[in-house]
Amino acid sequence: MRNPYDVLGVAKGAGEADIKKAYRRLAKTYHPDRNKDDAKAKDRFAEANSAYEILGDAAKRAQFDRGEIDADGKPRATGFEGFGGQGARGSAFDFGGAARSRGGAGGGVGEDIFSHLFGEAFRTGGAGAGGGPRAAPMRGEDVSAELSVTLEQVASEEKLRLGLPGGREVDVMVPRGVADGQVIRLRGLGQPGGPRSEPGDALLTIRILPHATFRMEGADLRATVEVPLEDAILGGSIRVPTLTGAVEMRMPAMTSSGRTFRLKGKGLPRKDGSRGDLLATTAIALPTGDDAALTDYALARRTARAGAGQG
Repeated sequence: MRNPYDVLGVAKGAGEADIKKAYRRLAKTYHPDRNKDDAKAKDRFAEANSAYEILGDAAKRAQFDRGEIDADGKPRATGFEGFGGQGARGSAFDFGGAARSRGGAGGGVGEDIFSHLFGEAFRTGGAGAGGGPRAAPMRGEDVSAELSVTLEQVASEEKLRLGLPGGREVDVMVPRGVADGQVIRLRGLGQPGGPRSEPGDALLTIRILPHATFRMEGADLRATVEVPLEDAILGGSIRVPTLTGAVEMRMPAMTSSGRTFRLKGKGLPRKDGSRGDLLATTAIALPTGDDAALTDYALARRTARAGAGQG
């Protein structure tokens, strides 16, 4: 595969947000559901997903930047420093990725290197074997699927049952830090290939369903909390909904509508295992029906304000 930075069109020093934005743009443009008759779009979609698997993971990205893995996420070959003056890091001896990049019959780049080092007997299967170049087995086709999840399921990291094209069912776990529209590659769960070849992969698009109470902002959640008028004036403890049940929150006296409180760790899980926060915004709720005492208080306040203005 090409350099993942080139695939996503971002600089090597790009931040996590820029990488995610570039990936989502490409995934939306080349998604198979939008390009059913375009084989090239399918390839670009798979390429973008593979690139994001490396750059979207901090550990893998660091390994790639250090030259420890190649663009396919495979460890780079080591121990060939004596050939051509190249070290293991950035070496041309990436046999797995190089051979696969040709994708056709035998005699790919990796096999050519082995033939050059060990003689023609390697290419033909041994002296006297009488065989020609061996054809590489054909890899199975990738398949596409969608999984709709609730915010509660994202928060709990539970396993979900997924039906794949062809009738196969598998259990999948919603990954930490998942975003709506993100595509996840499930290796080996696509169509079977030829004899002695690898099956394709399943490209799973995650759809996060809208929630009646919460809105996502990355790993943080936002919610509006109704506060009785007397609690807004006097302060006190109020109940705030979360994805795992309501919790008590202490609110100071004279809290206005629109004030936002942050409840640490009550959001969604991040990739590193930490959790986002819940941002609860107050909305003052007036009493229902007639309230003579409240009406008299409001009238007295209005009269006093009017008197102060005339003075």
